[in-house]
Amino acid sequence: MSADAKLAELKIELPPAPKPAGVYKPALVQGSLIYVSGHGPMKADSTFITGRVGADMTLEDGKNAARQTGLSILSTLRRELGSLDKVLRVVKVLGMVNSTSDFTAHPQVINGCSELFADIWGPDHGVGARSAVGMGSLPSNIAVEIEAIFELA
Repeated sequence: MSADAKLAELKIELPPAPKPAGVYKPALVQGSLIYVSGHGPMKADSTFITGRVGADMTLEDGKNAARQTGLSILSTLRRELGSLDKVLRVVKVLGMVNSTSDFTAHPQVINGCSELFADIWGPDHGVGARSAVGMGSLPSNIAVEIEAIFELA
């Protein structure tokens, strides 16, 4: 099943693709790869999920924010490529969690995004290499920031 068809089957509605908040490209195609800049958990109303996991957010809240960030990445991919079907596979994901210094479950938070990508492209092409780290703060107090690299079909 194509990625666009899978998105429709899962009844997933994408938020608007975010505009750059500085001097950078949201995504850049280089050869057979597309590099997606750091995205935050933008909601359908163009606001962001904010807060620190371990303080005013639970692990589950953080995981939901990571999933929302993944949806934002999908919006950018669709805007840049015209279709998610042009993505062959996830190559690498870097997830950053706005968390307290004693919070250590960063990988479980970033699973929110990784599970979404696996749902869209399947367990082989939807899962790539990954890092998940904690940060003392993130821009505008967003809960999660994620960047990714995808291979193009």
